[in-house]
Amino acid sequence: MAFLGDCVIVFVSQMLFFAGGWMFFNKELFKHYEIRHISVQLIFSSTFALSVTMFELIIFEIIGVLESSSRYFHWRLGLTLLLFMVTAVIPIYICHSVIHSISFFSDKLVRILTTICWFVFLYGLWRIGEPFPLLSASHGIFTIEQGVSRISVIGVTVMAILSGFGAVNYPYTSMTYFIKPVSRNDIICFERRLALTVDMLTGKKRRIAMAAYNHNKQHSTKPRIWEMITSAVHRTNSGEDINQLKQEVYGLEELLRSVFLELNSLKNMEERQRWSETLKGKYFNVIGHFFSVYCVYKIFMCCINIIFDRVGRKDPVTRGLEIAIHWCGFDIDFAFWNQHISFWLVGCIVITSIRGLLLTLTKFFYRISSSKSSNIIVLILGQIMGMYFCSSVLLMRMNMPAEYRVIITEVLGNLHFNFYHRWFDVIFLVSALTTTVVLYLSRKPVPSDDADLH
Repeated sequence: MAFLGDCVIVFVSQMLFFAGGWMFFNKELFKHYEIRHISVQLIFSSTFALSVTMFELIIFEIIGVLESSSRYFHWRLGLTLLLFMVTAVIPIYICHSVIHSISFFSDKLVRILTTICWFVFLYGLWRIGEPFPLLSASHGIFTIEQGVSRISVIGVTVMAILSGFGAVNYPYTSMTYFIKPVSRNDIICFERRLALTVDMLTGKKRRIAMAAYNHNKQHSTKPRIWEMITSAVHRTNSGEDINQLKQEVYGLEELLRSVFLELNSLKNMEERQRWSETLKGKYFNVIGHFFSVYCVYKIFMCCINIIFDRVGRKDPVTRGLEIAIHWCGFDIDFAFWNQHISFWLVGCIVITSIRGLLLTLTKFFYRISSSKSSNIIVLILGQIMGMYFCSSVLLMRMNMPAEYRVIITEVLGNLHFNFYHRWFDVIFLVSALTTTVVLYLSRKPVPSDDADLH
């Protein structure tokens, strides 16, 4: 009877998560597009619900909701369904949608090619484990451990790239220190340069059009062989050299692009200046300083972990409480505060992970989607989301006290957990340093040739 009640609790929560994914799909991703395939919406919402359920079970483990056997059952069931989605349902649907969009393929040929592409995907997913210390075939092929071990390589890579980018980009976009001072006179000056460049470009294109018109009008009655000879010279009776004008137009177009980008950058910087003076801007400026310290600390610790092949043994909550008790002499209830602080820490990680990924998926979708490709892109984002959250559970294990991480270890079996943490450190370091270099280069002023204006 207790098991049935636990199943009802998990099922109701999954329905709520499914409704949340459904609303996010309609209100954010597809608010500018027509929903053509309801199956795409069902797949995305189901993947979202199964992914968030993994986080829910972690919180249930900390606060002691559900029976231990029920939690273990739902861990196994949830991971099995999530792996089925990211290794079978979504890849098959993506392959079918891409191949079916090719009009000259028959339905039978589409099914055959979809099956072939899916087997190629499974083969590539299996071979991804060869360069890494993952589980071998002796542990079984169609097992949760094998699926999670390979899916998590991709998921951890995506997590590390996004984390490294966010750790550097967030302080850069929120701190007033990185806002370049821009005056209104600078913007007016570039607006005048832009208008002057447009006028000159329009004038030269008009001269080219008039020269071509006069040339065609003068030689409309002459033989074709004479017309071919005169067109090779490209000089009209009025003395206009069309080739020279085209070269000048090309130079002005490049200058126009450069001036426009610089003007757009100045206006964005002016907008950031006004935003930084608001209460919200000042708040984010303070938060940005904390994140900048965290970024430097994280990069330093990643270097230490990579150089000395070091992996943390204790979670930050346990380590902090031990310092408070043994070093600072505080008389506190270790078990009570360990449970409650772990609950709030994991809750914050869960909320920020879900929010950060959904915001990133929304920006990515709006940037590359179109009315024809939107359904396929949503499926790809659903695939990334499933891999991301599956890997988040694996990495979050290190942020949990030892007594709460036991069930994750039992469910995932003999995975090499230390490998995934080292792999995360390596990719995070590369992503953070690359983002730093790109942002530094983007701050350099765009050179413009003022000689083209004369």
